[in-house]
Amino acid sequence: MVKKHLIKRSPLRVLEESTHGGPGRGAMAVLASPKGVGKTACLVHIATDKLFQGKSVIHVSYASRVDYIITWYEDIFKEIAKNHRLRDAVAVHDEIIKNRVIMNFKQDGMKTEQVLRSLEAMITGGKFNAETIIIDGYDFGLAESEDLRKFKEFAGRMGLELWFSASLKETGGDLFRPDGTPVLLAPHAGQIDVLVTLQAKSDAVEIRVVKDHDYPAAGILPIKLDPKTLLIAQEK
Repeated sequence: MVKKHLIKRSPLRVLEESTHGGPGRGAMAVLASPKGVGKTACLVHIATDKLFQGKSVIHVSYASRVDYIITWYEDIFKEIAKNHRLRDAVAVHDEIIKNRVIMNFKQDGMKTEQVLRSLEAMITGGKFNAETIIIDGYDFGLAESEDLRKFKEFAGRMGLELWFSASLKETGGDLFRPDGTPVLLAPHAGQIDVLVTLQAKSDAVEIRVVKDHDYPAAGILPIKLDPKTLLIAQEK
């Protein structure tokens, strides 16, 4: 399969259509679930889809080493290439990774302003024209509303879209509000443009759109995260 057909047939088109094109420039999306459900796999699949489209991505990890994140990208790419019988997979791989940068920070060791300065230096000084920033492992329990405001202001000023992951921790109470919003994210709901949750079921991981800009949310989508391939897949 050639790359353009792979892009067109990707199940991520369903997620895009269900969120009116995705977060968009200057906007923030959050992918939330309990730990170990598949947030990093989903974010890497989203980022890899961007790379297939010729877009540039910066992947910021607050939780894992750079080599660990690279392994995620390699595994996801191999599964996509195998599932879609991608022609010239090695050449495509070498082409798209030129548009990916991975950066690692410690949330308790760097202020938001320092992280944003590093990102801006990469984009402007490093002449890396990123369109999407993936922010994985960010602890929303430690986040102040002002921090998220700064991230979002940065996205607007630089013309970027942001995808965060949020790990929901068991604290003895409910993880979700009746409308599906994670309790952890409720204080930051006004900053979030697109909110997607993952919930483990018996044979797959359910993907649900809880917030879609100012539109009614689509709810549970006809796609899932396959626990075997760790890819977002169309429901059969």
